[in-house]
Amino acid sequence: MIISLLTAAVGVLLSALFSVLPGLHIYNVAGLGLLALAAPENVVPPQSLAMLFVGMVTGYAVLNTIPTVFLSAPDESTLFMLRPGQKFLLQGRGYEAALLSGVGGLSGIAVLLLLTPFASSILTPFRAVLHPHLHWILWALIAYLLLSEWPKGSQRAPAGWRRCWDGWRNLVAGLLAFVLSGVLGLILLYRTPVPADAASQNLLPAFVGLFAVPSILHNLVSRVELPEQRGIPDLGVTPALVLQGALSGAAGGLFAAFFPVVTAGIGGLLAAHATAQRDDRVFLVSQGASKVLYYVGALLLFFVPGLHLTRGGMAWILAPVWDPVEVLGPDVSPFYYRAAAAALVSGVLAFFLLLGMARLAARFVTRVDYRWINLGTLILLLLFVVGWTGWGGLLICAAAVGIGLIPVLWGARRSNCMGVLLLPLAINMVGLGSPVVRWLGLA
Repeated sequence: MIISLLTAAVGVLLSALFSVLPGLHIYNVAGLGLLALAAPENVVPPQSLAMLFVGMVTGYAVLNTIPTVFLSAPDESTLFMLRPGQKFLLQGRGYEAALLSGVGGLSGIAVLLLLTPFASSILTPFRAVLHPHLHWILWALIAYLLLSEWPKGSQRAPAGWRRCWDGWRNLVAGLLAFVLSGVLGLILLYRTPVPADAASQNLLPAFVGLFAVPSILHNLVSRVELPEQRGIPDLGVTPALVLQGALSGAAGGLFAAFFPVVTAGIGGLLAAHATAQRDDRVFLVSQGASKVLYYVGALLLFFVPGLHLTRGGMAWILAPVWDPVEVLGPDVSPFYYRAAAAALVSGVLAFFLLLGMARLAARFVTRVDYRWINLGTLILLLLFVVGWTGWGGLLICAAAVGIGLIPVLWGARRSNCMGVLLLPLAINMVGLGSPVVRWLGLA
């Protein structure tokens, strides 16, 4: 048990090195680490590798707040934190935004632990009931995301068609971003220009281009100047507000962990709408809880006795080299409980790392011109894309940037760009993948 916890703690420390680098997802690191550590020499035993991954994914789920808040470089799980995070940063409260997310992360770990003894008895029958209906649920989710993009007109345009366009342009932009990102997803699935040896990183340039680069370009053009960031803040949240955010985020994160392709950001948004959240502080707490439950919960589902559900990138990376049911037999309960304990220790360690790393990030963005920070972040992102996926990946990133700028420039929600994952899967789940691919000339 002690060895397992120490291995998970090493995973948290590794995640601390990579989580602050914008555009570098922990799944990319885990994929390369698998090649190095699970080679034929078995440098790291498979069970220890599983515990290392628990620590890495837990640390990343807590610490990836830092590039989102301070560098405007979100991933698919933190894109909804970008706007409130930037608002807090421009008010000198970037450290507070990071801490609120960290509090949400701790509450998410607590929810996971409370659910651990009941996961098998609850989720196994739930999966059996839900599985035949995944296709229409996914289409209903897509419809809700698009229809909930309400008109945001300023009421300043002259009466007539101009005022009509002023109100509906964000809806048109959202729909356009969803369709174009979905077509991009189909291209990546069937005709990707990424080299075969980098196929595991196929989505990296798309996510960088859709979510991270547009925000950075917007900051460069708008010449954002940051105020002095405050030190240790009074978070001003009561236990009731933390509980509200935690329960909302837990609902969204569990939905995202269990349902294929849905990310923590989308799950958190659905839960926030369902609970009518209006407070930015509660929203940040809920997003922190949602992404922890999304990342960590998805991996723990792989170890749940009687369920053995492969969800999330980390479980898919681990599955080919170590299957707990095949190795340990049907009763995987002891390992499951060890993994849950490792997630608890990793979450607490990651939170304390967040306290120090967020404070350093707050000082850094205050003392260095924010335009230089954004320019450096942009260069680093592009170097990552070229280094991991070659020039074909840079071409994908350029196309994705054009799509990702549509919501930024026209006031739509950036979640519409998740069409890159949602649309290809939804089409394939209803059996229309082949006709659509042939119609697009990708077959």
